[in-house]
Amino acid sequence: MFLTFERIKELAKRQGLSLNALEEKLGYSRNTLYSLKKQKASTERMQEIADFFSVSLDYLLGRTDNPAISSDLVTTADGRVVDLSNLRERVVLFDGKPLSDEDVDKIAQIIKLSLGVSDIESE
Repeated sequence: MFLTFERIKELAKRQGLSLNALEEKLGYSRNTLYSLKKQKASTERMQEIADFFSVSLDYLLGRTDNPAISSDLVTTADGRVVDLSNLRERVVLFDGKPLSDEDVDKIAQIIKLSLGVSDIESE
């Protein structure tokens, strides 16, 4: 469970939050997160924390080093996270005409390849 605590601590730090501030935001009592050094939290609590940081539960538990929840979030080799989930929602035009879903999928694949991320690594 120590890895879980360290990951939560790092995620909070990236957002400029202390663990005490994170506990307040989540509505937890003081030192709840510190207790993760020695004991397991409920699945519900772990999912709340994962949702708060928009990472996968597997990432918090140390089962993967990729924090992405879905294949639309890709982590590049240098650690950057790129969100391709709203690519379809953006106005995507070529020569003044909207692109098909198939074209948008191809563009997303090109972006992934240019970032050095394959489909296998991003899932």
